[in-house]
Amino acid sequence: MEVVKDKFLELLQFYDWALARADKRVENWFLMDSYWPTWALMFAYLLAVHFGQKFMANRPAFSLRWPLLTYNVALVALNFHIFSELLYCSWQRNYSYLCQPVDYSDNPYELRIAKALWWYYFSKCIEFMDTIFFVLRKKNNQISFLHVYHHATMFPIWWIGVKWVPGGQSFFGAMMNSFIHVIMYSYYGLSSLGESVQKYLWWKRYLTRLQLIQFVTGISHAIYGLVTRCSFPSWMMWALVGYGTSILTLFLNFYYHAYRKPAARRPVQESKEKNGTASVSNGHHSAANCHAEAKKIK
Repeated sequence: MEVVKDKFLELLQFYDWALARADKRVENWFLMDSYWPTWALMFAYLLAVHFGQKFMANRPAFSLRWPLLTYNVALVALNFHIFSELLYCSWQRNYSYLCQPVDYSDNPYELRIAKALWWYYFSKCIEFMDTIFFVLRKKNNQISFLHVYHHATMFPIWWIGVKWVPGGQSFFGAMMNSFIHVIMYSYYGLSSLGESVQKYLWWKRYLTRLQLIQFVTGISHAIYGLVTRCSFPSWMMWALVGYGTSILTLFLNFYYHAYRKPAARRPVQESKEKNGTASVSNGHHSAANCHAEAKKIK
């Protein structure tokens, strides 16, 4: 027991030491002064998913068509804002897409990049609602391990990113993921309008392909930074490689079973999904999100 206590105290000391070296520009921003609120929200999400499914087990599913449409339109707007801010400000600062150190100055464009990354982090909290909508609509088949793992991890991971490295190499993955989310939530918003619109949404599987390309690109980008010894914290790039690999592996498994596995061996639900009759939900978010993405680098 004493060993456990000592290790816990060492962890707290390390946490305090790391906080003292965090970016001072963001310390007073919402949710950025301490890690505990982010952890609390993440655990609240997991509890809501677990007990929400039990609560809905013997109750009729909600429709939520208009709340879903409003939610998806709002996330399209938010992700477009993040994408456009990161693209414009990085262009103004002449950022390198291969190796970009963090500039901790109060340059207006650097502050805008940091704020855009904060919005990217906070969007991962908003995206918890993807799963809550699944729960309320009793779409439990959509609540896969990949889906929950991605959503639960992207939010705390990006707290770390904004707290210590809100700029530099961090802009690349967030900008790329936000662009894909614009497309993704546009699809989900249209899908929520019903079967009269869904039959025209033939491009669902290509969202997953875009995600796979994103993960490979993000991992390759981080590996390049490590190999070339880019002036960006190596611990962050190693974390990107490790997390990106885990998400990529899970997405490849999903893609194989959803689109490549012989049709005769697929579950009935997957066959329906392919024909466009099971897309009423807020998209198959486990097939097209990442932190980050990677719910993520979603």
